[in-house]
Amino acid sequence: MKTQACIWLSPEDRATLEGWVADRNTPQKLVWRSRIVLLSADRARKMAIVRAVEKCKRTVDRWQERFMAQGLAGLQRDASRPGRKPPLAASVIERVVEMTLRQKPPAATHWSARRLAKTIGISHTSVQRIWNAHGLKPHLVKTFKLSNDKRFVEKVKDVVGLYLDPPDKALVLSVDEKSQIQALDRTQPGLPMKKGRAGTMTHDYKRNGTTTLFAALNVLDGTVIGRNMQRHRHQEFIRFLDTVEAQVTARKAIHAIVDNYATHKHPKVQNWLARHPRWTFHFTPTSASWLNAVEGFFAKLTRRRLKRGVFRSVDDLKAAIERFVAETNDDPKPFVWTAKPNRVLAAVKRGKQALESIH
Repeated sequence: MKTQACIWLSPEDRATLEGWVADRNTPQKLVWRSRIVLLSADRARKMAIVRAVEKCKRTVDRWQERFMAQGLAGLQRDASRPGRKPPLAASVIERVVEMTLRQKPPAATHWSARRLAKTIGISHTSVQRIWNAHGLKPHLVKTFKLSNDKRFVEKVKDVVGLYLDPPDKALVLSVDEKSQIQALDRTQPGLPMKKGRAGTMTHDYKRNGTTTLFAALNVLDGTVIGRNMQRHRHQEFIRFLDTVEAQVTARKAIHAIVDNYATHKHPKVQNWLARHPRWTFHFTPTSASWLNAVEGFFAKLTRRRLKRGVFRSVDDLKAAIERFVAETNDDPKPFVWTAKPNRVLAAVKRGKQALESIH
């Protein structure tokens, strides 16, 4: 416990302090510091000083000591404080980036901020700032596949050309199937979302069967023709083509964008096309389903309706899918392709060059 400070003031110092207290232009912090010293010189108890200046005991002790060490000059200025931490050296930043890009931690596939910080000897927040500045996200990984199709350039220009400049008096349809959609029921009811807690659902589930959705997206107006079927063989695909054929006015030619699934190239499908000359199939390159616009519709269906859905039967699943298709057609959004073919081809070329340089 600190003892009572013993402060003696000369007449000159007292006059100066009293003048500061009385002057209305004196900064308030200098006023209460002066009062601390004056009260201390008058032998006031510490708690009386605390109540008089409305400061804590630590503050009273600090300015008593400052006056005894530096006199009046010590009251007029604040003590110097330590500056901000010096910035990291360029060599440290370079090492963080290099280890993130070129090295892997032992027994792990990628660095975490804390593990890399411990290895280098800096804070994990510094590692995070360096990663942000250099656009590095080692915790994320994206899947990709470069097409090895020998007719890749020809097919890309053909498909993208349909998106950018569709033929007159023709309909451009993006056609595909989403197979093996599972009717999943949870083993226990989920808990609803509330403040501070996300909604919950059990990690395990019961399978109640599957269905396959055949869909054709009209890229001009965004409407979808969809049909659920039990399987996804060429027989079902031909039945779906018949459905589309019946719904499209006979005066229009139909350009269908499809992938390289064997069902789409089956001899019986080819015979069907021969009997319906207004149909033309345009195949996407192998391993390039991202060119097929209907994949975006399937992604929205999965994200918005299927992923968190609870389906106690295949009929429940089919009804949910049909409602989603109907709601999409109530407020359709035309598909707009923004990437030019040359940009797509240039990106693929850069990807192949990067792979070749690594391997």
